[in-house]
Amino acid sequence: MERPELPLPQLHAFVVLAEELHFGRAAARLGIAQPPLSQQIRRLENKVGYALFSREPGRIGLTPAGRELLPAARHALTDLAEGLTAAREVGSGRAGRLRIGFAASLALTVLPGLLRTFRERFPAVALDIQEMTTTPQLAALRERTIDIGLLREPPAPDAELGFRTVLTEPFVAVLPTSHPLAVQRAIRVEQLANCPFVLLPRAVGPPLYDQITNLCIAAGFTPQVAQHAVEWQTVCALVETGLGVSLAPYSIRRIRLKGVAFRRIEPNSARTRVAVAWRKNDSNPLVPRLLAALDRDPPGGP
Repeated sequence: MERPELPLPQLHAFVVLAEELHFGRAAARLGIAQPPLSQQIRRLENKVGYALFSREPGRIGLTPAGRELLPAARHALTDLAEGLTAAREVGSGRAGRLRIGFAASLALTVLPGLLRTFRERFPAVALDIQEMTTTPQLAALRERTIDIGLLREPPAPDAELGFRTVLTEPFVAVLPTSHPLAVQRAIRVEQLANCPFVLLPRAVGPPLYDQITNLCIAAGFTPQVAQHAVEWQTVCALVETGLGVSLAPYSIRRIRLKGVAFRRIEPNSARTRVAVAWRKNDSNPLVPRLLAALDRDPPGGP
């Protein structure tokens, strides 16, 4: 197909003249004199190869070629105007697409309020939300398949990725309600020394896994892991069946399972960090807008 080479001023002049069917009124709408308007129409007709207007004394009209071109010309101008508006909206950060990875447990804390606040301020932005654990989030950020990560226990910042802590929370013990320790309001970590544990695999979040095992080591024992589960919902479900106990972030208490008890641990000074992660060189203007939304409405912690 031959690529059309029709300058936009000529196309615009053609549409306006087709609507007015009067050179004087069309020139006034365009903000130009009549001779330049006539020249633009003549150049366009030369490109088309046929007359677009019939000219008779005192009146003009569209030729069959002009009537055929008019809908396409209007469509092209409308598409361009809409495209320019959309480009400006995206470029300014008022529209576009933002891809967010999040750890499943953060659906119980940071995520709902953040998304609600962001959507209220930027309703034209399309949000692509993907559930993934910490290690896959870090890989996805580096591979540019997500723009923002919400994760636990971030690694140290590096040349490519930035991190900001948005929430800290203590740990709780997760027990079957039938467990003898479940009758206590708080337990000491060393009381779990002889219990099998259900934990997330270290590969999905090494810093959090190490923090939990270090709590146990500080209490004088190494946890004996009976079962791994990738999500905290599954960890709690396995605890309910009696496969073991766990140590989990405080927000996991919001997972309601009839056979699971959550108990404060002593000492309770250890805290897990929730952080937002992003690429430092990301050109997507929506990234700093989301970071600003977190600054204005930081999530509260226990």
